[in-house]
Amino acid sequence: MTARLTGFAAVAAALLHMPGAVAHHSFAAVFDADDPVELTGTVRDVEWLNPHVWFYVDVETGDGTIEAWAFEMGSPNRLMRSGWNERSMALGDVVTVTASRARDGSRKAAVVTVRLATGEELFGAQSSSE
Repeated sequence: MTARLTGFAAVAAALLHMPGAVAHHSFAAVFDADDPVELTGTVRDVEWLNPHVWFYVDVETGDGTIEAWAFEMGSPNRLMRSGWNERSMALGDVVTVTASRARDGSRKAAVVTVRLATGEELFGAQSSSE
């Protein structure tokens, strides 16, 4: 009986953690690869977390106003294999981002490349099959 209860508890715990995995989005459902954007701005935050790394950039528009943009990249592991590390971008760095814009028209995009303040260009490790 104790073995059955332990087994049931393990299955129940696993099921409680499934919604996060099931909720992972498809690239094509959120971003439009046919709507590219290239923006230059100042890095104000970086979230180096699974399942995707996000960073936030303040972009000055032609009329002098500041727009806050959110950029999604691949997983930390995939980024490291592409040459990134947690210190690749620092707060206050000026970067140029080439990305696929969100389908909902919001100021978020999936990164294709980032040109760092050093001039180095790194891939966003985002795939259209995620």
